[in-house]
Amino acid sequence: MPMTDDERWAGMLRTAIRGDERVYAEFLSEITPVLRRLVRSRADRLAAADCEDVVQEAMLAIHLKRHTWRQEEPLRPWLFAIARYKIIDAFRARGKRIELPVEDYADVLPAEETEDATVQGDMERVLATLDGRAGEIVRAIGVEGASVADVGSRFSMTEGAVRVALHRGLKKLAEMRARMLE
Repeated sequence: MPMTDDERWAGMLRTAIRGDERVYAEFLSEITPVLRRLVRSRADRLAAADCEDVVQEAMLAIHLKRHTWRQEEPLRPWLFAIARYKIIDAFRARGKRIELPVEDYADVLPAEETEDATVQGDMERVLATLDGRAGEIVRAIGVEGASVADVGSRFSMTEGAVRVALHRGLKKLAEMRARMLE
């Protein structure tokens, strides 16, 4: 019965591990095309040059880790596992980015965002929890965008008093938020 590639390669690697460099070079020459086919079939989204890089990285890993192969185990699964890990590393390193022109998808892109209708009602409920004038000051400055001077005139308050009331109102809102998150 003729020897399989696995058996022949295993014998070659055993001999190479014992120090026969000629047999080791022959072993590497025989497995390289097999690994190249494996990488190209599994990494078909990579460019040919990138596939060759993966093959070279796998060959280097095999060289560096050849002493970890359990000589009583089949060789091919060990070789293929190393190649698979190098393929995975290549995809991780290069990312899975695909570039497509946005113009091709203009008709299916989402519409412009509109303001959520529930936000205003939620904001009103929260501001209603503040004491009368504090709620009005926070609403005027925070929601309507009024200046401190304008709010002071509106409520017959000094700018300093408006700032103090605003600070107290915002502090109370922050405390309510913290209680809700507990």
